[in-house]
This record gives sequence, structure tokens and C-alpha cells, in this order.
Amino acid sequence: MRAIQVKEYVKGPSDLVVTSLPTPTPSPSQYLLAIHATATNFFDLLQIRGKYQHQPPLPWISGSEFSGTVLSVPSSLSTPKFSIGDRVFGATQGGYATHICCEEERLRPVPKGWNFLGAAGLMVTAPTSYAALVTRAGVKKGDFVLIHAAAGGVGLAAVQVAKAFGATVIATAGSARKLEVAKSYGADYGIDYNATGWEAEVKKLTPKGRGVDIVFDPVGMVEKSLRCTAWNGRIVVVGFAAGTIEKVAMNRVLLKNVSIVGLHWGMYATEEREKVEEVWQALFKLMEEGRFRGTVYTDREFVGLESVGEALGMLGRRETWGKVVVKVPQEEGESKL
Repeated sequence: MRAIQVKEYVKGPSDLVVTSLPTPTPSPSQYLLAIHATATNFFDLLQIRGKYQHQPPLPWISGSEFSGTVLSVPSSLSTPKFSIGDRVFGATQGGYATHICCEEERLRPVPKGWNFLGAAGLMVTAPTSYAALVTRAGVKKGDFVLIHAAAGGVGLAAVQVAKAFGATVIATAGSARKLEVAKSYGADYGIDYNATGWEAEVKKLTPKGRGVDIVFDPVGMVEKSLRCTAWNGRIVVVGFAAGTIEKVAMNRVLLKNVSIVGLHWGMYATEEREKVEEVWQALFKLMEEGRFRGTVYTDREFVGLESVGEALGMLGRRETWGKVVVKVPQEEGESKL
């Protein structure tokens, strides 16, 4: 197979190299898959530099999210969920490759009507956004929801989930193009969060200027968001894309009766396993109803593992929107997208 193997930590994505390696042999509990598309993530940029909290022992294959077809099924399972030839998506270490071995619990079926490109970027963004807004914040019809970095992969997923529940969405982003993208996915309003006084503009968009009911924050903007949060508002902390951990003036939280909650989706498999299936069933229902679609970056195309470095570079420089996904041709021909 071909893969991006990290033998030593690199300075950046431009240093990544594609190499030929033996096709992996699955353990009795694993499927062997042919990868047709692989999605990029910010944590990949950290991991290749040795800066992520989960660092496999060297050497290892970079990447995590992917979609593809089943080549072999686990020998230890009497009734495997998937069969040879089935189209699946998932996430496990080693997504920047033409082949991968993966356990069943890390895989999902490609939704009906979806291609490999769209499915490759689902495993992280879709459940994170749904669990944050529905499970943690209790979004409902009539809510005003402020979604930061709304043109990112998680942000666009959040826009769609909020709209599906009947909320009014105020999207923030750092450019006119990104705000245009957010609106194309259903956002009702767009605000440039680089503009001075954006918090006041958000409040003006809410009934009687009361502020938003829910803040979805994957950036690290709790402090500023408190200025435009309504009484009994809920702020969901999803991440810290800005790169710093905030210190919040807790008197504002008290005075507005605000709830600040966190969302660590990855831990649900350990702490609340039943919630994982519940969230995915709800998401597949939204997909079947046409109320949730893929968020693949389409301003340019990335083809082949050799383009992963460039894709990650653009992601790191905030030059993209949605999920940046790379087509992965198999050795014998083009990727079946």
C-alpha cells in the first residue's frame, strides 16, 4: 500500500512524504478496508509535530478520518455488521493511506445517496455538533443560536443541526466568503467576528435585543460571547481553535444565569456508550430526510496522498472552509467516488 508514514516528527505538513509499505494484515477483530477518501483535521497538524495529547510510538501512519470499501471481515465475528464490498466511513489512526485496518465500533455505513468524499468527513464533525447542541444545550424551536467559526467543518454541521430543530442561526466567521458559505448551509445571519463591536450586532438581531439562547464555541470566545448571551443562556465549549485557554469573569455567568457546559464527544464511547448510538441514529435520520448534507470544501480539489501536505497547510492557515477531503486513488485505478 501507499501511506504517509511519520518516522520522525516534522516541522510542518510540507515535510510529509508518501511511501510504499506492506498492506496491513488485520487482527481477528478487524476489517481490512480500501480507502477512497481521507479527511484532514487540525489535530493532524499537531500530531505530526509531536504536539498532540495522543502520540503513537514512532513510526506511525498519519491521518484518522476516512471512507472506503470493505476488503475483508473480522474472523472473530460470527455475524459481522459489514460485508465485503460494503461502503463505510470511520476514524482510527492511519487514515492517510490506501488501506487501513479498523474495528467494527469505529465504522459506520456510508449514508444512502452520499459519496465517499462527503462521508469521509462525517465521523468527527457530525456527532460533535449534534451532541453539543442537542444533548448538552437542549436546542429547540425558537432558540437563537450563535455559532462561532460557522464555516468550519464542525460549524457547518452545527448550523444544519440547529436549523433542523427550528432555531434561528447567527453565524460568525472571519471573511465574507466564509459567511457566504455558512448562509448557504442555512445560517440566517452572518457576522464578521474580526469587526469591533460584533457582540452588539449579534444582540440587535435577537428579539428586543435580549441576546442569544445558545452559543456554540469551538474557538475560545466565551468571554466575549457572554456580552451577547440572553438570561438563562447556554454556552457550549467545543474546542479552542484560537489556541489559548480562556479565563472567564464568572460574575457575568452569575448575573445572567448562564450555563457553561463542555462537550468531549470522544469520551462518550467510554462514559456514556448508549449515547453514541442515540446520536448517530438521529443524525442518519436527518440525512435521510435531506436536512443534513456533506460539508466538503469545494473551492479546489485535492487528489492523491501527495496532496495531503498542501491540504493540511491550507487548513492550518485558515484558508479553507468545511471539511478538507482528499481523494485517494487505489493502485489499480481511480478512487470510486
